[in-house]
Amino acid sequence: MSRLAQAAERAADVAARLRDRTTLAEVPDRVDVVVVGGGSAGSVIANRLSADPGTSVLVLEAGRSDYRIDPFIHMPAALPFPIGSRFYDWQYESEPEPHMNGRKVYHARGKVLGGSSSINGMIFQRGNPRDYERWGADEGMADWDYAHCLPYFKRMETCVAGADEWRGGDGPLRMERGPATNPLFGAFFAAAEQAGYPRTTDVNGYRQEGFAPFDRNVSRGRRLSASRAYLHPVIDRPNLHVRTLALTTRVLFEGTRAVGVECSALGRKHTVRAGEVILCGGAINTPQLLQLSGVGAPELLRPLGIDVVSGLRGVGENLQDHLEVYIQHACTQPVSIAPGLAYRNRPKLAADWLFFRKGLGATNHFEGGGFVRSNDDVDYPNLMFHFLPIAIRYDGSSPIEGHGYQVHIGPMYSDARGTCRIRSADPRQKPALLFNYLSTDQDRREWVEAIRVTREIMRQPALAPYDGGEISPGPQVETDEQILDWVRDDAETALHPSCTARMGVDDLSVLDPTTMGVYGTEGLRVVDASAMPYVTNGNIYAPVMMLAEKASDLITGATPLPPSDAPWYDLRAGSPLDPPTRH
Repeated sequence: MSRLAQAAERAADVAARLRDRTTLAEVPDRVDVVVVGGGSAGSVIANRLSADPGTSVLVLEAGRSDYRIDPFIHMPAALPFPIGSRFYDWQYESEPEPHMNGRKVYHARGKVLGGSSSINGMIFQRGNPRDYERWGADEGMADWDYAHCLPYFKRMETCVAGADEWRGGDGPLRMERGPATNPLFGAFFAAAEQAGYPRTTDVNGYRQEGFAPFDRNVSRGRRLSASRAYLHPVIDRPNLHVRTLALTTRVLFEGTRAVGVECSALGRKHTVRAGEVILCGGAINTPQLLQLSGVGAPELLRPLGIDVVSGLRGVGENLQDHLEVYIQHACTQPVSIAPGLAYRNRPKLAADWLFFRKGLGATNHFEGGGFVRSNDDVDYPNLMFHFLPIAIRYDGSSPIEGHGYQVHIGPMYSDARGTCRIRSADPRQKPALLFNYLSTDQDRREWVEAIRVTREIMRQPALAPYDGGEISPGPQVETDEQILDWVRDDAETALHPSCTARMGVDDLSVLDPTTMGVYGTEGLRVVDASAMPYVTNGNIYAPVMMLAEKASDLITGATPLPPSDAPWYDLRAGSPLDPPTRH
């Protein structure tokens, strides 16, 4: 980010804080429910629980508010700006990864109301039905299979393309389909078909496998984060209190019962008593807070001087993520979006977005892609593609001057497992993150397959009129070992950390899947990406939102939504339907 942009950001931050009541709101001494984290899951939980006027709910968010005047959040194309900025991002970094040449991998996580949904790429992917069949196949997890999860996906969304058996039509999240009208999208989709991969009409519908325009949490040219969809519409409820810039430092216990939290807000310490504490901090912050509060492996906590409340060895274990690379090509025709994003054209981009909510500023640019299997032995898609009609990195840097295009690619089901562990009893010291990328035979094999499948698509005739040659990794990277060396040096996280306080009933499970309660405690629950037992095959924002919707019924004791009988495409079992024709 340039110095001018940083200065503008700081000025906007100061001005907005003076107007935003969540920053200066009083922290009540006692409420019925404390929700720690105002991100994706926390926004859902706060909305659903505060719908009962007799239940007082306090949301504590460590980051700033998602001020409505802030273009770095609400302009979809501005997504490179908040990532890496201390104003919006926790700025995590892994430990030196032993199988990535000792490289530390940067991990952006949203430190702002809306959490990572306020800074992410706005790509809405549910995952494959078989992901939830895998969840539901674990002991004690039968109610988390696809039939039981689909109704909650539908409840949370309004699919602009139309509601049907698979898609919702009246939920808080408005899902717009990427237009994908740039000719490079059409060429990429045609190339995928020429390489033998199918088209589908909706990767979140009946058939995920194939290529199509993607759904996005963008509405009328603005980012629609979880907080904007769920929290702001109900923020005037008298029983709902939202406080930003409030870092929760510890869960308070009496014996094994959680009775409140300690937090720090603008230099003042507060103690909040509560009948129930719900952690919604995500796959890094939640296990950190659990461990700081005495819930975790005794051999980790006791040397740090932390009294053990519940000796759950699964807290902070089972860390999963997606790694990705960009395969980038030069473009021989002037059809990419590079000129529109050039510095000299940014005033026009900003004006088009500010006054008309249109143009290149009104899209996340990740408008299409697909899901395929890397080999015939895979039961359902293990590779995800995002296509961009420009060659550029997340930080906005470009490998070339001029036109280009790229595919983001990575395996979805690595069997590598990592850890998230506190280093000290100081809540302001970031935990040690180790993902163990590329540590398994499966992981390395699928990475080689992923690059070869992508190159097969990119060399098809449909892209030939535009293809100016592969920029990255380049034709010199060809053998299996050369591919893996490049991945070790160049790959980035796809920003999907998950599974560090997983649901289940075995010895390493942290949460009761029927209540979201933390084992060995009372009055303490977890609802966020850490609760997932296995990462899904796509961006995890949508699964986290679904999980929170379903958890809200478990917490309030509401009658669960009846399971769906909608069919879904299963390669091995046979297809009960042709893909639907709706576009």
